[in-house]
Amino acid sequence: MSDEDKTPRNVSAGAWSRLGLGALSGLLAGGAALAVAELTAAALRPQAGPVVAVGGAAIDRTPTAVKDWAIRTFGTNDKLVLQLGILAVLTLFALALGAFAARRRRTGAAGVLVFGVVGAAAALGRPDSAGVTDAFPSVLGAVAGAVLLYFLVGLLPAPPRQAPAERGEGWDRRRFVIAATAAAAASAGAGVLGRALSGAGGREAVASRENVTLPPPGSPAPPVPRGAQVRVAGVSPFVTPNSDFYRVDTALVVPKVDATAWRLRIHGDGVAREKTLTFDDLLRRELIERDITLTCVSNEVGGPYAGNARWIGVRLADLLEECGVRPPSGGGPADQLVARSVDGMTIGSPVEDVMDGRDAMLAVGMNGEPLPFDHGFPVRMLVPGLYGYVSACKWIEDIELTTFDAYDSYWVKRDWAREAPIKTQSRIDTPKPFARPKAGTVMVAGVAWAQHRGIDKVEIRVDDGPWQEATLAAEDSRDTWRQWSYAWQATKGGHNLTVRATDRTGEVQTEKRTRTVPDGASGWHSVVVTVD
Repeated sequence: MSDEDKTPRNVSAGAWSRLGLGALSGLLAGGAALAVAELTAAALRPQAGPVVAVGGAAIDRTPTAVKDWAIRTFGTNDKLVLQLGILAVLTLFALALGAFAARRRRTGAAGVLVFGVVGAAAALGRPDSAGVTDAFPSVLGAVAGAVLLYFLVGLLPAPPRQAPAERGEGWDRRRFVIAATAAAAASAGAGVLGRALSGAGGREAVASRENVTLPPPGSPAPPVPRGAQVRVAGVSPFVTPNSDFYRVDTALVVPKVDATAWRLRIHGDGVAREKTLTFDDLLRRELIERDITLTCVSNEVGGPYAGNARWIGVRLADLLEECGVRPPSGGGPADQLVARSVDGMTIGSPVEDVMDGRDAMLAVGMNGEPLPFDHGFPVRMLVPGLYGYVSACKWIEDIELTTFDAYDSYWVKRDWAREAPIKTQSRIDTPKPFARPKAGTVMVAGVAWAQHRGIDKVEIRVDDGPWQEATLAAEDSRDTWRQWSYAWQATKGGHNLTVRATDRTGEVQTEKRTRTVPDGASGWHSVVVTVD
């Protein structure tokens, strides 16, 4: 084969080599851009980092049906999956941009600035944006990435189509390797430093939580009745440990709020006397302690997003009354209470429900300790009987009295109902779906809830047989779930077990199956088992 025959193959090999090295350069530049951005965000405000900002913007703009699917599919790992997805997209973008830069160096390097534009726009568009400084992390990161990509591509051998003298066939591989290694090491170092700074930024908040001593409640909760927990293996504990309590929110980074700097403002329509409260102000007030079951509106029939805890806090109605607020039934002009979180979340609750005598509170403690950060430290709101998206604002910092006609909160803008009392629901915890119990006595057990109404009866049906009444465990309060059990005389073969509950108003849990949107799922929970 002549030299002329070999030339196209050599040219092709050189071109692919250059593209591959360009892609590697793009990956290194993307990593550097992200590291510099996150380091800058750690020094300014962690929520302004591009991954968090873009992730938050993605959550805000994701259709409700997709969010619902993500929660069903990934559960409490939905935020981790989103962040990994963002990083995967950034990786592919960086590889493609680097390969393009191998052909068009300046244009490719300038393309890295897209990182900055997208990240800055997302950060500035967040509800909790602190202003123009939130754009700095993404912009500085993009500039660093563009400079690095331009530099690294400049070290690559010239395109193979150039004359041998122009190709620089003796390009300095060692210099490229050293530069690439140094860039990777610097990016890793910046990432580690950014994490350290972020951790340091939260130390004051952590210290403030560690220094909290919850006063004894002026109105303590009675002991949980001895018979509230059924003695059947596989049933959820009556009191959900803090570490196991469900978490469903939009915060990609859990806010770390310093309790000593925290403030709560109460203002708006019908507020005759505005208040601004500190954390110590709340602790000096009379505290109530109550067992309350919370339920997320995203909970599917039989789903896990319900939990029961002992909460301690300040009765919200008392605070509102001190501000001169009257419910609509008492002539007050406001029918909606809008709670705002430090991360910009808004949650709208009916003023009538907050002030009708139920134990709506600003909670400061959970199961005998200050609120965990995941669950709203230093202060969160909760209203028994309402789904969390219209009652349970975490990291609360502002309460505004207004009307439903005047303002739509975060979730209402995304097709959820303005008002959402919790529906009567029941769940089979054991046996699990597709279990294979032995013939004979099989204990079927689970929980039922109808917060602020209470559970009056639970029934079990085997296949298409008649409904049989289950044995109810002792009731703690009408604001908590209630456990139940049923001794089933199981026969061999496949069977379908179905449960339904009746609340204290006499309403029987509906068979009609609906999805979670717009105001919570409904339907009977059932499991299929095979008896051996």
